[in-house]
Amino acid sequence: MTKELLDKYEAVIGLEVHAQMLTKTKAYSNDVNEYGARPNTNISAVTLGHPGTLPKMNKKTIEFAIKLGLSLNCEIADHQYFARKNYFYPDLPKGYQITQDKTPICTNGHVDLKMGEGVVKKIGITRIHMEEDAGKSIHDVDVYDTLVDLNRAGTPLLEIVTEPDLRSGDEAYAYVTEIRQLVRYLEICDGNMEEGSLRCDANVSVRLKGAEEFGTKVEVKNMNSIRNVQRAINFEIERQIEMVEKNEPIAQETRSFDAVNTRTISMRTKEAANDYRYFPEPDLQPLSVTKEHVQAVKDEMPVLPNALFEKYTKELSLSDYDASNIISTKPFAAYFELLIQYTKNYKAAANWMNGDVRSYLNQQGKTIEEFPITPEKLAALIALIDEGKVSNTIASQKLFPALLENSEKSPQAIAEELNLVQDSDESSIKGFIDEVIKQHPSEVERYKGGEKQLVGFFMGQLMKVSKGKADPKAANKLMREMLEN
Repeated sequence: MTKELLDKYEAVIGLEVHAQMLTKTKAYSNDVNEYGARPNTNISAVTLGHPGTLPKMNKKTIEFAIKLGLSLNCEIADHQYFARKNYFYPDLPKGYQITQDKTPICTNGHVDLKMGEGVVKKIGITRIHMEEDAGKSIHDVDVYDTLVDLNRAGTPLLEIVTEPDLRSGDEAYAYVTEIRQLVRYLEICDGNMEEGSLRCDANVSVRLKGAEEFGTKVEVKNMNSIRNVQRAINFEIERQIEMVEKNEPIAQETRSFDAVNTRTISMRTKEAANDYRYFPEPDLQPLSVTKEHVQAVKDEMPVLPNALFEKYTKELSLSDYDASNIISTKPFAAYFELLIQYTKNYKAAANWMNGDVRSYLNQQGKTIEEFPITPEKLAALIALIDEGKVSNTIASQKLFPALLENSEKSPQAIAEELNLVQDSDESSIKGFIDEVIKQHPSEVERYKGGEKQLVGFFMGQLMKVSKGKADPKAANKLMREMLEN
């Protein structure tokens, strides 16, 4: 589709993100809440909806909901009640879900998305409510039958609903990335979309730019990665624009995303609004949340990514790029926080974290928690460079790998063992320079003839002769002086 045609229209997008909470037990029973167990083992009479069973509130879900609400600048409702959302589905044994309808625990929030080049977009959060998950229908194991696993039934969920403030797949990508980062920092959800613990549905419509009335809304489901959220929305925007251009009516429907062929496929139409016959859940008492309880939860919250970003860019003068990479995960940021307790060279610390450290972790398939070098020793390595005892190149190519293999030793000890400590003695460096000059008389003549850029060649030869031990700062000045003479 041409850019000119795309620019003629505006997409209107709202997202619904479901986050499974990392509680030990389910939302309204003491069944174990875990991923990967054998099918239909984490169940009980409550999960199965047997007559006479009663739900019991999991207090941890309230705490998690408050944490997320506070992090998204929401108002926390002080009085709530639960509702039954009635519908039939094979993996919903009770025939209804316990949810919050009229009284969501969090409302009127917002999140600020960093869209690059200093652009920040504010996305409104309509509501966050607590509910339970349904079980899982499995269609691709048995040729003839659909299998049902009820382990997931009753898993506590937080549903985060945005205002229709998003305008592109890129903004949706940034939003889901932000939500996943938040729930991981808060340690209330692992954010693994491929396991279904974080799921996203998108409501997409298009309209001519400048129009106030919304177009027909289409819901898109089954997007199992943040990248697929972006791809599905971008496809759906173009599909709807093409239909409008052809004067074809857009059906209000639910569509599934086919990631292999990058397209959406109709699942079911929505001719009328679903009638879930919500009514108050009679087996759970109304919930009261005091201001004191909200404050207690707030006091226990960790420092969040936005606060760390402000600290790193404003106080430590790091670039937006460096700061964003450091705060990408909570453990990575935690390591950096320890590192800067031992060094004030914040730029060098960021460079090592985002460069050699991250490269090692990626190559080895490890997390920062498994990184063998302590923050204190990495800071000592940075200090050796700052003191001119080793060059940055030698530190990266030789000292850092050696430290990975011998993490119990200090960087200074390893540098001495491997004879890597730079020689800044002027007489020693002059000896190395004399040797280089004698080995390359024609290049010396060219340098004297005006090819001053050859100083880089001579410095390279000097590093070879000195085996990387000559202090480049001291050597560079001496090299120019001796070449001139």
